[in-house]
Amino acid sequence: MVETGHHQHPPAPVGPPPVSSMALSRGPTWPPAEQLHHLQYCIHSNPSWHETVVLAFQHYIVMLGTTVLIANTLVPQMGGDAGDKARVIQTILFMSGINTLLQTLIGTRLPTVMGVSFAYVLPVLSIIRDYNDGEFLNEKQRFRHTIRTVQGSLIISSFVNIIIGYGQAWGNLIRIFTPIIVVPVVSLVSLGLFVRGFPLLANCVEIGLPMLILLIFSQQYLKLFIPRIKMILERYALLVCLAIIWAFAAILTVSGAYNNVSVATKQSCRTDRAFLMSSAPWIRIPYPFQWGTPIFRANHVFGMFGAAIVTSAESTGVFFAASRLAGATAPPAHVISRSVGLQGIGVLLEGIFGSITGNTASVENVGLLGLTRIGSRRVVQISTGFMIFFSIFGKFGAFFASIPLPIFAGIYCILLGIVAAVGISFIQFADTNSMRNIYVFGVSLFLSLSIAQYFQSNTTRGGYGPVKTGGGWFNDILNTIFASAPLVATIVATILDNTLEATHASSARGIQWWKPFQHRNGDPRNGEFYNMPLRINECIPARFL
Repeated sequence: MVETGHHQHPPAPVGPPPVSSMALSRGPTWPPAEQLHHLQYCIHSNPSWHETVVLAFQHYIVMLGTTVLIANTLVPQMGGDAGDKARVIQTILFMSGINTLLQTLIGTRLPTVMGVSFAYVLPVLSIIRDYNDGEFLNEKQRFRHTIRTVQGSLIISSFVNIIIGYGQAWGNLIRIFTPIIVVPVVSLVSLGLFVRGFPLLANCVEIGLPMLILLIFSQQYLKLFIPRIKMILERYALLVCLAIIWAFAAILTVSGAYNNVSVATKQSCRTDRAFLMSSAPWIRIPYPFQWGTPIFRANHVFGMFGAAIVTSAESTGVFFAASRLAGATAPPAHVISRSVGLQGIGVLLEGIFGSITGNTASVENVGLLGLTRIGSRRVVQISTGFMIFFSIFGKFGAFFASIPLPIFAGIYCILLGIVAAVGISFIQFADTNSMRNIYVFGVSLFLSLSIAQYFQSNTTRGGYGPVKTGGGWFNDILNTIFASAPLVATIVATILDNTLEATHASSARGIQWWKPFQHRNGDPRNGEFYNMPLRINECIPARFL
């Protein structure tokens, strides 16, 4: 808080003399706000049904980019062809729909989409590397053997999330968080993904950059010239711009603009290089063990443990961002803990159904809440219908999955930036004039991003990271953990904030504001936003809620 006038409180017995506030002569000051004031719909208010359906489709489109990107990254290296890639995308979409529905019903109950996590890429690359020298009759056989091993590793590693979540270990960690810790954790959930922004956009700058510019202009500036359609532009500009730039990319493809370019440029720019439409089945329902019996190998299972911990930290940061952008209060520790446990159940299901990675809360979709100013839970729940529908009817899903990735990158430049800014907004609940807080916040923010960048930059395409000991599984755990900026921020910020003058700086750290939200009955609004639907609370032991 700031001083707003001549107070009558006695001066502190120890410390420097009070300094008069300059805010009175410089203009108004803005008090901290627990909930954002410019949302059009919050977590439990809903747009009309026709608006809800269109907004839900936008959420499906936004999460589709990361789904296709991770399939493009892993499936070819596993030995899979275009048909295998189409079926993997269908499986990921199907499981994302199921996990998102579960998370919004009995998890955090925040409007968060549960998508694929890149934290699992390094352990999967390790599995791929071990099978590169295997004696297989063909690439199809190698692909199936690899994905079955991934399945077995996901099934076992899922218990890490289940244990630390439902065992309340993660909740106990959240209880010692403060706003000073939340800021770098949330901000780096977004900033740590900068490679999905302009670097990906630059792979085909002639369609990625127009997407970025057109989205900014149409959503933020055009409404100033045409006020009558302001609401339409704020909510649906993303879909309109995507359709325009996608059509532009198709025209360039048909006209032969990419006939004499490199293979990499063709894959990034052309609209006919995904080969998903021709490979995807018309109707196919993903089913358990569709690739065969899972293979369990201890070294690969241990390698995935690190990824399971990383996704817990990533999702935690996303949940805090979603609470702000959905008009809810900060999620209590027990809610975060049960959501991490449920995330583990989701990873278990993904291992059973044959996905290639585990799940995490989608940063991009939380950014979409801020872009549209609509944090309705129902919108995200309806979006699961699109995920499941397009996972079953493969040709329709493949049509949208063929959108060039640089177009998605232009969208992510906006959405990820919104999440980063929301993370910084948590600093208002602590003393921003405290040099102690500035030190903790600054060091943890920079050091976490710097460490993660070092590990990412020194990881080869084959999955070899900077840590190179005799134990491959140990290397995978450490390389995965320290390549995650949010998890490194969790470690660094928690240590610094709880050891540097922690007791004397209790008020400056924002603990008075933070503490009520971290207890089940600490704030009356906790139940309003986070209680289970219907009467599920009566059927589940309180320690698991």
